[in-house]
Amino acid sequence: MKGIPARRIGLKDFIFSNAVPLVFMAGPCVIEEAALTVKIAKKLAQIARARRIPFVFKASYDKANRSSIKSYRGPGLREGLDVLKRVKDEVGCPVLTDVHCKEDVRAVARVADILQIPAFLSRQTDLLLACAETGQIVNVKKGQFLAPWDMEHAVRKIESAGNKNILLTERGVSFGYNNLVVDMRALAVMKQWGYPVIYDATHSVQLPGALNGASGGQREFIVPLARAAVAVGVAGLFCEVHPQPDQALSDGPNSLALREVPAFLKLMQTLDKAAKRPSARSPNGDRVADGHGHRRETGRPR
Repeated sequence: MKGIPARRIGLKDFIFSNAVPLVFMAGPCVIEEAALTVKIAKKLAQIARARRIPFVFKASYDKANRSSIKSYRGPGLREGLDVLKRVKDEVGCPVLTDVHCKEDVRAVARVADILQIPAFLSRQTDLLLACAETGQIVNVKKGQFLAPWDMEHAVRKIESAGNKNILLTERGVSFGYNNLVVDMRALAVMKQWGYPVIYDATHSVQLPGALNGASGGQREFIVPLARAAVAVGVAGLFCEVHPQPDQALSDGPNSLALREVPAFLKLMQTLDKAAKRPSARSPNGDRVADGHGHRRETGRPR
């Protein structure tokens, strides 16, 4: 089938859509100290207002898929949700957080505006359905082990619960040991179902498990890859941001420094505006090529 028109998913006073200006989703990988988390959220919200870009704060209350048993996971469900609620109350922005088990879903849905399915769990049917049944926006990160057209199954699972508030996020695919690559074709493939596609600019430069029990990263490639993704045309950018990435308790090597965010957003907005001009759209619509160079209208190989 040919790709359907871009869906519009509302949140607060803005929308997610592949056909409208970018949304910025950013924050530290995991909630650290409460005051620091709120401080980061306030600064990011201030930057976003100055740039006139919609903003969603992201941080995890628990990172259950750490490389090592010694890795910092976060404050846990109760304390973590208290911090996220404080961000909403004091900063006034929507919040996003990961959910790793279906038992947490109801509590998280009372606070978070967006429930995020971690990449490693993107095929977990019970978790997808539990999140879908809340009616909240569900952001599914594409598994590092999945082809982009396989994400259609995650979409259909969520739709089966009557929920069409779906975001799909690209964050790279496994390529050998301790390495990820981003295939920009995946963004075009996932856009075919009409749902907003998000590019995770920081997890995409992660080097999973490369630091002897912790993940490394190549943050020098955040900007080049984000430029390429925005040029394709996406609904939003997802970034892990920390005031001092080298001191972050999780994912510091692939985090963007807070001081770099204004210039980063200025560049991304310029590229986004150019990519979404009517004259910049592909004459072939949403059709993509298969591995043999043939034109087809779905993301699945024949």
